[in-house]
Amino acid sequence: MSGRRRSPGRNVTGILLLDKPLGLTSNDALQRIKRLYRAAKAGHTGSLDPLATGLLPVCLGAATKFSAFLLDADKRYRVKVLLGVTTTTADAEGEVVETKPVVGVDAARVRDVLAGFLGPIDQLPPMYSAVKHAGQRLYKLARQGLEVERTPRRIQIFSMDLLSCELPEIELEVHCSKGTYVRTLAEDIGRELGCGGHVSQLRRTGVGPYLDTLVPFVTLDQVRDLADQEGAAPQLDALLLPLDSALGHWPALRLSADAAFYLQQGQAVLVPRAPTEGLVRLYDVSEHFLGVGEIQDDGKVQPKRLV
Repeated sequence: MSGRRRSPGRNVTGILLLDKPLGLTSNDALQRIKRLYRAAKAGHTGSLDPLATGLLPVCLGAATKFSAFLLDADKRYRVKVLLGVTTTTADAEGEVVETKPVVGVDAARVRDVLAGFLGPIDQLPPMYSAVKHAGQRLYKLARQGLEVERTPRRIQIFSMDLLSCELPEIELEVHCSKGTYVRTLAEDIGRELGCGGHVSQLRRTGVGPYLDTLVPFVTLDQVRDLADQEGAAPQLDALLLPLDSALGHWPALRLSADAAFYLQQGQAVLVPRAPTEGLVRLYDVSEHFLGVGEIQDDGKVQPKRLV
């Protein structure tokens, strides 16, 4: 008797602004959403540590084709830093390696230190990270008690505001570029203050086009409660944003029927009043989203990623 074939899943497309709970890895959260939606395809757009909560955009169906654009996006965080205590992982999950008294620190001193981190800076990836060294993840080497040489990475801190200073803990709001390790940032701030520090709480509040979104994040419990109901699919799908919402910061171009046809055959097309450079969102005459194009040197729009 042949085995029963697994269902390929629903062909559902959209982006869920998931509020990842504390204690789950990003992949665990993703797999739970995929299962609850019974989706054929799903992917997330940038990992959050189990210690971190907050915005994890989950792409379902055709939206997975555009997840890379969110991976490259800026991020916004709220982070609490416990001063005076340094840990192996720069967060509360690590072992304490040093404690120091928090002296000579007040809100004015903290703001002075924060100002020194604004703009483009070089940041050394932490050993407890997913960066690869000689084909192995750094965190796997760190768990073996090994420390290897790492290459600093150029990141950008757009803004960093002190929200509260209730020593020995401070709370910050950070707007940063992709690739920023907030744990390392907190550790470096503590070092500059002369007492060390680590992340005691971290929440991501914005990603790329959703940096200042008014759309509420959706919890796993909300999705689970809906999924338990009879005929839940329409209600679950109503939680999803259209996939082009992830690209709302790019100009939109409307193509004629002929231009849309040739573009979908992989050909570059000339579009009146197109920008002179960069990436654009593409729509047909019926306002149907076609995908992403890139302006070429000759002014034509080359398809880059189509639905």
